[in-house]
Amino acid sequence: MTARIVSIGTAVPPTRIAQAVARDIFAAQEGADRLARRRIQAVFDASAIEQRHTVLAEFASGPATGPADPAAFVDVEGRLLSPTTGARNQRFIASAPKLTAAAARTALADGGIDPSAVTHVVTVSCTGLFAPGPDYHLVRELGLRPTVERCHLGFIGCAAALPALRVASALAASKPDAVVLVAATELCTLHLRPSNDPQQIVAASVFADGAAAAIVTADPAAGNPGGLELDRFGTALTDEGETDMVWTIGDNGFEMILSAEVPRIIGREIQGAVGRFLGDDAPPEVWAVHPGGRSVLDRVETGLDLPADALAVSRAVLRDFGNMSSATILFILAALLRDDDVRDGARVAGLAFGPGLTVESALMTRRRPAVTGAEDVGLALAASA
Repeated sequence: MTARIVSIGTAVPPTRIAQAVARDIFAAQEGADRLARRRIQAVFDASAIEQRHTVLAEFASGPATGPADPAAFVDVEGRLLSPTTGARNQRFIASAPKLTAAAARTALADGGIDPSAVTHVVTVSCTGLFAPGPDYHLVRELGLRPTVERCHLGFIGCAAALPALRVASALAASKPDAVVLVAATELCTLHLRPSNDPQQIVAASVFADGAAAAIVTADPAAGNPGGLELDRFGTALTDEGETDMVWTIGDNGFEMILSAEVPRIIGREIQGAVGRFLGDDAPPEVWAVHPGGRSVLDRVETGLDLPADALAVSRAVLRDFGNMSSATILFILAALLRDDDVRDGARVAGLAFGPGLTVESALMTRRRPAVTGAEDVGLALAASA
C-alpha cells in the first residue's frame, strides 16, 4: 500500500508581530545608518508578508527584565540586542517542545489517531540543538509508548520537511502497520541580530516561528480515510549556489547567508530540476512550493510557466506566517488538505529549497474519503435541486 499523510496539525506562538512593526524594530537598531534604514524599509515592505509569529514576547510587550540581562533581545527602549548563542538556544529549549506537542496533538486529533498507535517519530529542526531532543520530548509530552522508534533530522534547513516525509514513507513501506509522526519546529526569530549587512536584512525580513506535524501511514485502517498519498520523492543539487544559501553557528546565534542570487539560481534551474523529477508524468494540477520569499515564488512561477494563481496557497502562507523554514511546506499542505477545490485524485507537487542549493521534490495524490450511504443521498438531492 502507498503511504499517505492522514492529517497535518500546525501551531504558532501567541505573539504576533505586524511586518511594519518588525521593520521598525529592526530599523531602530543602534548603529544603523541612513542607507541601512532605507534598505530595511524597502526590503521589509517588498516582502509580501503582513504578519509573523515569534516566541520572543518582548517584541510586543517590551523587555521583562533589565537591559543587563544577557538573554534579552530588546533593551528598555525597544532596540534590538544580540544575546549569545547559548542564551538563544536556552530559549529554544524552553519553547520548542510545547509548540511541537501542540501541532502534534492537532494532527493526531484531526487524523483520528490515538497516541498509543504511533510507532515512529521523525522530528526536524535547524534552529536549536539539545539532547534529549524534540523526538524524546514528544514521547513524554504526548504519552507515546516508550518503545516508539525515533530519529531527528537536524540542520537541513528550509527543505527538511520533505526528506522527513520521505523517511516516514520508507518506514511505512517497510512496516505496513507503522504510524509515523513527523514534526517540524523552527524558531527562526531566535537568531535575529542587529546588522547592516544586506543579506542579514533579507533574512530578518522573512523568517518566523512555527511548528507543524503530519501523521503518515500505509495502513488503510489507521485513522481517518483520505489524505495525501506520497507517491515519490526526489532530490537535486543545483549547479551553483553552495555559497549563496548557507546556515552556520556563530557566537551570537545561527548565521544565515541568503544572497540575492538565490531566487535567480532557482529561476534558472527550476525547470530542469522539476522536469527531471516529473519525467513522463503529466503536469500536476496543484503546487505546494516553499515560500523562501516573494521573489523565490515569482521565479518558480515564471520558470515553470505556471498560471498566476498556481501558487496562491504558498503566497497566502507567506503573507500570514512568513517563512518558518522547514515547517512552512507543511502549513501549505495542511491548507490544501482543507481546500474543497482540490479534487479527489488531483496530483500535487511539493517543492522546497535548502542550503547548497538543494531542491527537494515530492509528488502526491489527493484522496478524499468515499461518499456512502446518507452522504450519497444528500449529494443526489443537491444535484437534483
